[in-house]
Amino acid sequence: MHIDPLTTARPMSAPEAHRSAHPHPMLGLVLMGGGARTAYQAGALQAIGQLLSHQAGCSKAFPFQVLAGTSAGALNATFLASKAMDGLAGLDELAHFWTSIRTEAVYRLPQTPLDKFSRWATALGLLRSARAHAAAMDSLALVNTLHRAIALDRIDTALHHGVLQALAVTASSYSSGIHWTFCQTRDGQPITWSRPGRRAEQQPITIEHLMASSAIPFIFPSTPLWVDGGMEFFGDGSMRQISPLSSAVQLGADRILAIGVSQPPRANLVASAHTTGRPSLGTIAGHALASVFHDTLEADVEQIERVNQALEHLPEAIRAGLPLRQVQVLTLQPSASLDALAQDHAHALPRPILRVLEGLGALRGSGAALASYLLFEPGFIAALLALGQADVQARADEILSFLSPTLEHPVR
Repeated sequence: MHIDPLTTARPMSAPEAHRSAHPHPMLGLVLMGGGARTAYQAGALQAIGQLLSHQAGCSKAFPFQVLAGTSAGALNATFLASKAMDGLAGLDELAHFWTSIRTEAVYRLPQTPLDKFSRWATALGLLRSARAHAAAMDSLALVNTLHRAIALDRIDTALHHGVLQALAVTASSYSSGIHWTFCQTRDGQPITWSRPGRRAEQQPITIEHLMASSAIPFIFPSTPLWVDGGMEFFGDGSMRQISPLSSAVQLGADRILAIGVSQPPRANLVASAHTTGRPSLGTIAGHALASVFHDTLEADVEQIERVNQALEHLPEAIRAGLPLRQVQVLTLQPSASLDALAQDHAHALPRPILRVLEGLGALRGSGAALASYLLFEPGFIAALLALGQADVQARADEILSFLSPTLEHPVR
């Protein structure tokens, strides 16, 4: 049985240093990737902030000490790290950030003089960009958006004051094939965590790290980062991510709230796909992206639960000598189809992008999965925020009990 996510990793000094400096149980937040779909996380966290703020006797301080994110989840985690000094208000600010997002603030199609009038001109621009940059879209707009939204120096402040213990961002190296987790911790000590195909390094998180982690393959260009004394090119951290909870555990979290953006089976969309014969390019592209963002979260949780159970049956003397510890995890996933929501709102995309998705068959049926990753428009974002809020409200007592296990919670 593979138990790497639960090891305290004796060669890695950071977790033990964090735990000695932070004697109380540490709460971690793990945010999975998924492009525009990760607005769901902002809605869920806003609702969690509201639950905690109305809970008698509950601190208004920022509730998470360890933040870990991948892809667009890394953007959310880093935004929250920059707002941690604001306490629970930081969770609300993340939702407000998402309400201000528009597609043109994230990416654009490469332009040609005739792209407003011709699908062929749009396709030509897309092809030229793909050949020049190995990516269909220009994501420079996202760099500017993140620079305006995230005050990186405030992450240092939160770490210095002990509000945060660690921030981790994961990306995948095209150059070496290694999955890198970049960690900015309170103690700043070197991190020697190394597993086959996976490494970690102490680095101050920058906008470049976020661009690398969120560079969806084929859609957004790769980003160069310095690791191990050399430059490598990185893409989306969701690629080859087999243990999404590992970084939070390694950094000392005892309890982890993990929010993914996978969804229930697409029964209604599958039925419509059967009537159209062969899958469209959009369907295939959406399926490929779903493979990139394949949610290994539940498998990781099952591993943790198995090891927790095994440790419970061991004598204390033996448990104390093992490089393992118990970690409690609560997961939250969308209760409704995000593809169906995207299908309802895809018409709001900028016209050039809409033409491309129309040509790929990505605006209806199972093809809408592709649009769901790229649809940074107000209607879709609002629907995702509302779904996240509703899912938290539906599990309010369970979530409150997990986040604040010592408090009494009235039955709702």
